[in-house]
Amino acid sequence: MSKPTIGFIGLGLMGAAMVGRLQDLGYSLTVMANRSRPNVDAAIARGATEVSTARDVAAASDVIMLCMDTSASVEGRMRGADGVIAGLKPGATVVDFGTSLPGSTRALGVEVEAAGGHYLDAPLGRTPAHAKDGLLNIMTAGDKDAFAAVEPVLKDLGENVFHLGDLGSGHTIKLINNFFGMTVANAMSEAFAMADVAGIDRGQMYDVMAAGPLRSGMMDFVKAYGVDKDPSMLEFAIKNAAKDVGYYAQMAKDAGVDSIMSQGPLTALEQARDSGQGDEMVSQMVDFYAKRFAK
Repeated sequence: MSKPTIGFIGLGLMGAAMVGRLQDLGYSLTVMANRSRPNVDAAIARGATEVSTARDVAAASDVIMLCMDTSASVEGRMRGADGVIAGLKPGATVVDFGTSLPGSTRALGVEVEAAGGHYLDAPLGRTPAHAKDGLLNIMTAGDKDAFAAVEPVLKDLGENVFHLGDLGSGHTIKLINNFFGMTVANAMSEAFAMADVAGIDRGQMYDVMAAGPLRSGMMDFVKAYGVDKDPSMLEFAIKNAAKDVGYYAQMAKDAGVDSIMSQGPLTALEQARDSGQGDEMVSQMVDFYAKRFAK
């Protein structure tokens, strides 16, 4: 059975790794430059075809994949005369791998369906290193038949591929997941900074906490920087964490509820981002709290 043709928009760290994986497996790819050229040039050197608009990407593809930073970016590539929707082939499927607002996802789904296509949200878990080896966690939602049709492609990219229900469910679960993770990361970051204030050795405090039920992967990621000065264990930028927790808070507001727990980490992440730490990794929030407490 022949492989579907793939269009890919958003060749950042994660997207480029996914494109590389697809090329390793012999998929035919059409790409376009979004913000920078190096990863696009690398894909072209390996046989990908470059086009100039999202419409052209869609026109050449059975499956169109987007791996972008915000809902606004996704909407910008989907809509308009040069957007994906304008170029969709009948029966084509669009997959949004980014972390988007569920309300935006559902609205785009209606528009894609009206154009004769299918829309799936499929936010990702794990890192670009996992993507290179096809070991991502993929949280897919949307029409079951459309999911079944692209599931073999998704399984080439992910070790764990879930179907989570109606369109928007994947993005909802991803936002809840990231809210929880960033809340833990901020709590641990502040804990290390509070240890400094109290004159307690960070490593000793960690050893005590890690010996009990509080221990988690996220706790260890923050410890990697807070104690060992290695920020690479969690390759997730503060600016992206602020975006995701902000989306979680917006999702709660859209649902008519007031999120209490998101306000602390959201305030801290936004302040760290706005003070110049946006491109640093989340584990480096330890420095944000340490500086704050030192004033």
